[in-house]
Amino acid sequence: MHYEQFIREGKGTIVDVRSRAEFAGGHVAGSINIPLQEIPQRTDDLRGLEQPVILCCASGGRSGQAHDFLRANELDCYNAGSWLGVNFIKNNTL
Repeated sequence: MHYEQFIREGKGTIVDVRSRAEFAGGHVAGSINIPLQEIPQRTDDLRGLEQPVILCCASGGRSGQAHDFLRANELDCYNAGSWLGVNFIKNNTL
C-alpha cells in the first residue's frame, strides 16, 4: 500500500521531523513532532507507535534522512515529503 492510502484511511502515525519551532508554526492535525536530530534516540518510542510511521518535514529532505535511518533499523515507515502535501491528502479525503 502507498503512504497516501494510509493517510486517507487514518492508519499509521504521522511524524513531523522538523524543529519544534517549525512544528509550532503549523503542522498536520494529529501528527507528532520528533525533530530529526532526536530520531536515533527515539527509535524505541517510534516502534511503539501505530505502524506505519509516515514521515514528513518541510520539503522531504529531513524526512528522507529519517526514513533511511529507520528503515535500516527495520521500522515500517514512509517518506511522505512535505507536511503541506500530507495535510492536503488528509484534508481532501473523499
